[in-house]
Amino acid sequence: MRFLHREIRWRTAAAAGALLLSLAALHDPARAEDKTYVMKLGTATINEAQHQWCKDFVAMVQKDSGGRIKGEIYPASQLGPIPREIEGVQFGAIQGYVGPPEFLVGVDSRYEVMSTPGLVNGMAHAIRMAADPEMQKMMLSFGANKGIHGVALFVSQPSSIISRTPVRHLADLKGKKLRVLAADMQQEMVKRLGASPIAMTLGDVLPAIQQGTIDGAVLATTVDATMKMYDAAKYITETGQPIIFSMSFISKKWYDSLPPDLQKIIDADAAKAATEVEPWVSDFYDKERKLWSEHGELISLPADEQASMMKMLVAVGAEVAKRKPGLEKPYEVFAAAAKRTAK
Repeated sequence: MRFLHREIRWRTAAAAGALLLSLAALHDPARAEDKTYVMKLGTATINEAQHQWCKDFVAMVQKDSGGRIKGEIYPASQLGPIPREIEGVQFGAIQGYVGPPEFLVGVDSRYEVMSTPGLVNGMAHAIRMAADPEMQKMMLSFGANKGIHGVALFVSQPSSIISRTPVRHLADLKGKKLRVLAADMQQEMVKRLGASPIAMTLGDVLPAIQQGTIDGAVLATTVDATMKMYDAAKYITETGQPIIFSMSFISKKWYDSLPPDLQKIIDADAAKAATEVEPWVSDFYDKERKLWSEHGELISLPADEQASMMKMLVAVGAEVAKRKPGLEKPYEVFAAAAKRTAK
């Protein structure tokens, strides 16, 4: 009987000890290192700046985390249309999305400030602006109360207008139906140029051009080239407005589940990848312009018309912001950063 009591006491103590060890493991950083976290990143584009950022970021994170974070990249909307990918990030179904911030105006209307036309003149200016601390602080803070953790801001390229018929003068835009992002800044810009803005996601653009639903689109030359849109429209007019910025968004729900050391790696490597992708972006832009020239035509507006257009567009940002009170402060920060980084 004594032996039985000793055996019961021993088993009870062993079970309690095992429970304590299990609970301790939950709070033990060393034990947390044993867990592998999957990080699925989605983007609508492929083989361009946003896809390249994903590749660089994943390589950095996997190395710096010692394999504790395993990255998976899904370009060309493999995880669904852009709105679905954004929702997936918000609810933690996927861990990250990369794209122009204007696509998140439904999450936070302030994201559209990056579509402000007329204030940023060229790639070099845009790269300096994307690196501006005040700009980064503001843009990465948006969406925090809607399940979004912003981690990177970088430049894709200047916008251009791809069209079924050549646009050699501003007057050629009159009456044209042009695809834009769902941002008042872009829609107002297109209206000022005499065209009709039609908001749609990237995946719908090529079929719409092929079917004649739209006459063209405000897009990126590299996207036009990598998606082989020259099969449907041969002409690109290089207006340069607005500059296309990209952002990288991580699911806040997933981010908050990570140990602190992995959170630091995510933030640091995202910023590092954004800085390192910019030289690649510039080279790639030049390469894709050359590729387009082999299949279609690149058009520049006459110098006086380009200058006239820029003068016309300078007022767009302030006027749109005035109609939308929540946009006034972000616009002021954007305008100040554009002025501060101009040379």
